[in-house]
Amino acid sequence: MESHPDPLRGLRLRAIVGATGVGKSALALALARRHGLELVSLDSMQVYRGLDIGTAKPDAAERALVPHHMLDCADPRERYDASRFLHDLGQVLEGCVERGATPLFVGGTGFYLKLLMHGLAPDIPGDDALREKLRARLAREGQERLHGELLRLDPPTALRIHPNDHYRLLRALEIHALTGSAPSALKTQWAAPARPARLVWLDCAVEELDERIRDRARAMFAAGWAEEARKLEEARQLGPTASAALGYREAALVARGELPLRSAIDAIALATRQFARRQRTWWRKFDATRLEAAADTPGFERLCREAARALELPATNGG
Repeated sequence: MESHPDPLRGLRLRAIVGATGVGKSALALALARRHGLELVSLDSMQVYRGLDIGTAKPDAAERALVPHHMLDCADPRERYDASRFLHDLGQVLEGCVERGATPLFVGGTGFYLKLLMHGLAPDIPGDDALREKLRARLAREGQERLHGELLRLDPPTALRIHPNDHYRLLRALEIHALTGSAPSALKTQWAAPARPARLVWLDCAVEELDERIRDRARAMFAAGWAEEARKLEEARQLGPTASAALGYREAALVARGELPLRSAIDAIALATRQFARRQRTWWRKFDATRLEAAADTPGFERLCREAARALELPATNGG
């Protein structure tokens, strides 16, 4: 079993969470500027270098305004798992302690937030022979068949894992075969009480979120997403976990002229909406203050004030 020290080490856990496209980053950036905070990403795809436009990673101008952390941590060909996340995060937060900085976490990966609140369950050793059998089944039967099997054996885990995420799909089936237990049931090993935290769940009506998601997909293509995806594909840079990033396959098809832009946007919007609905199931598990996303400037100012109160942020620094 691999052990990890508590990365927060006495720092207070404050986080803004919510579904993809709801506006978490804009709210977090505004609060960081006003309250002198440093932003720490809780996004499992923004850790990869080169996955910029398609992951809505903060751009250079935004990063120049306040410090951002847990971005560009890994080559996209690498596998980035919970153990490495905790290791990298520990280094980031050590720096915050040394500087006397206050971190604000922001992102949509509920699993990462749960790691911060409960810690990492003991590792279950892998079985190379079993893994090879599962890989052979994947090649022979296809990802939908194996994902359907996982859905039957362990619905909570299957809903958390995209069929394209072959590494996590095979690992979940491997754990079930090795232990005879559903991976989600083994999460009871996270027995530590939840640490005190101030959480804001940014949310909005389903219809509004659907519109935000489609608008964001259009803006990403206008910003050059297709070319970004083409370069990554040609360099064969998407490894076992980065390949699960939503939309990159469709964006690459657009770049090659094999899929109309409108069809790509439709497909990506649908997949993202489905993913956002799964994200919602995570946030309902946390004791978080739910706030409505803002659609105009006065509403955004009110949202900032409400979020600052909910997060119990330090007094503004005049910024």
